[in-house]
Amino acid sequence: MTGPDDPDAAPGRAPEGAPRTRWSELTGHATGADYAARFAALAQQGHHVHDEADLCAALLPAGAKVLDAGCGTGRVAIRLAELGFDCVGTDVDESMLAVAREHAPDLPWFTADLAGLRADDLGGATGFDLVVLAGNVVPLLAEGTVPAAVASVAALLGPDGLLVAGFGLDRAHLPARCPVTPLELYDDACAAAGLELVQRLSTWDGDPYDPAAGYAVSVHRSRESRTQP
Repeated sequence: MTGPDDPDAAPGRAPEGAPRTRWSELTGHATGADYAARFAALAQQGHHVHDEADLCAALLPAGAKVLDAGCGTGRVAIRLAELGFDCVGTDVDESMLAVAREHAPDLPWFTADLAGLRADDLGGATGFDLVVLAGNVVPLLAEGTVPAAVASVAALLGPDGLLVAGFGLDRAHLPARCPVTPLELYDDACAAAGLELVQRLSTWDGDPYDPAAGYAVSVHRSRESRTQP
């Protein structure tokens, strides 16, 4: 999936002390308002902008606990909260979180790098029923940190918790200048973190997986009860 999930601004400079990720290299942590405006325009034109939330909601019982990891402006978490789920959001980009906090001040939003994420970074929250990585979060992590990020979010899952991630598999489905993250690398990271693949799709709206589609939505399940290290 390309479009407003993906940054297309000129490379910027992240604020002093902000984590260095591919996202920060592309945007400089300064695109929150523009990102939100692009989705608002799509919604006003009649486009459905909640495919990620719809898929997650279909996998969970009412009231389940969800972590929107790499939440951006909070679009997915806010929609899931509207549907009755218990949501927490986290992102490295303060410009995105500022929009999330403005739109949903009652939801908990935390600044954190997924590669080292711990329950303490989320106000002690853990035992999530589902963690979602939407909007090309995986390929926009810092180079070499996919295994660490997957291990971090997997450790926050409760028993039988789900990790749902969608990202582009070729340059046509990724932001300009964002390298491809092989699906095999992500799957290996999930396996190392004690997760097993239970479903794979080509779109958030449920199209069957086709390797030629250039995009994958993967649902992995925790194989055992996990505790925060």
